[in-house]
Amino acid sequence: MNLFKSKVDRTEDLSINMMSLADKVKGQGVGTAYLEQVKLVRETIGNRYDITINKIKHSTITHYHSINFRFFLHARLVKKKTVRVGYVHFIPETVEGSIILPKWMKRIFYWYIIEFYKTMDVLVTVNPMFVEKLVALGFDRRHVKYIPNFVSESLFYRVSEAEKMALKTHYDVEPNKFVVLGVGQVQTRKGIVDFVEVAKKCPECDFIWAGGFSFGKITDGYEVLNEIVSHPPKNVKFLGIIDREEMNSLYNLADVMFLPSYSELFPMTVLESMNVGLPLVLRDLELYEDILFDYYLKANDNHGFETLIQRLSTNPEFYRLWSEQSRTGHKFYSKESVGQMWEKFYDDMANYESSEDYDNHSQAAN
Repeated sequence: MNLFKSKVDRTEDLSINMMSLADKVKGQGVGTAYLEQVKLVRETIGNRYDITINKIKHSTITHYHSINFRFFLHARLVKKKTVRVGYVHFIPETVEGSIILPKWMKRIFYWYIIEFYKTMDVLVTVNPMFVEKLVALGFDRRHVKYIPNFVSESLFYRVSEAEKMALKTHYDVEPNKFVVLGVGQVQTRKGIVDFVEVAKKCPECDFIWAGGFSFGKITDGYEVLNEIVSHPPKNVKFLGIIDREEMNSLYNLADVMFLPSYSELFPMTVLESMNVGLPLVLRDLELYEDILFDYYLKANDNHGFETLIQRLSTNPEFYRLWSEQSRTGHKFYSKESVGQMWEKFYDDMANYESSEDYDNHSQAAN
């Protein structure tokens, strides 16, 4: 029994209109994920779909990558003319620890996030844990899909040992130093304080953090973090926001990726590090169990992080093992694998049927 009514004109040429301002602010993983996704989709199905960016036009599918208000209005205006896909990079609880807002403004912003997602026909999340969280927020499980992030091998790849030494010279790093790299916005939830405290316990290593205050003074913990960034220990460098084109150089001059975040979505920096074969030292978060399996090293506190970094820097066999684990993890998120997921998803959306049941559910959620 078919419970659905057609929403798409099957006689039209297939098209996808990507709606996003995610790349307007430097240093955000959401922007990186957007650029990678569009590039992958163009390479995978660009011969069958006309793919456009931010066009005010009718399209088979409209994919909203960011929740800007003008996109919210657009989605309501085109309700009956296109299949509306919403990319879920965050939910209200994950905003905590990133920015500070007055309570009244926070309530409005969190309400708006959910309202934006309710406007969509289908939601796609890069975080498998978000599926259950969205269902708990009142969304229909049938209309929430999980597709992981992806990083291009043409942008992030391993260079030769000679090139690595040249990069160390360029960034004023001693040739024999073991380099620990952290990447991301300077925020409380990223574990910046822990990153610096571990660095103090490992004076023989150089610690480099690439990323800055993308949200300026409304960043959670701004005053404390700004003091740390302005006056770091001798073996710590904060480089600020780095252009994406330069990031492969930083991954290659490093020996390990250390990300002590207290909460994450699906960090692009982890995938980029895996492309290069850097061992991963991460906090023991439930999220990673579902997306990284046993491809990474984990700890719950600074002593554990220090122990792992010390072992990686002094035990070549241990280092080789976890470098290989990282490379194996990279294969799991290959271009071919994730590309096939997106191809199937968009083909399903091109044949999407909007159900009365889902419309009733959305109204009930309101």
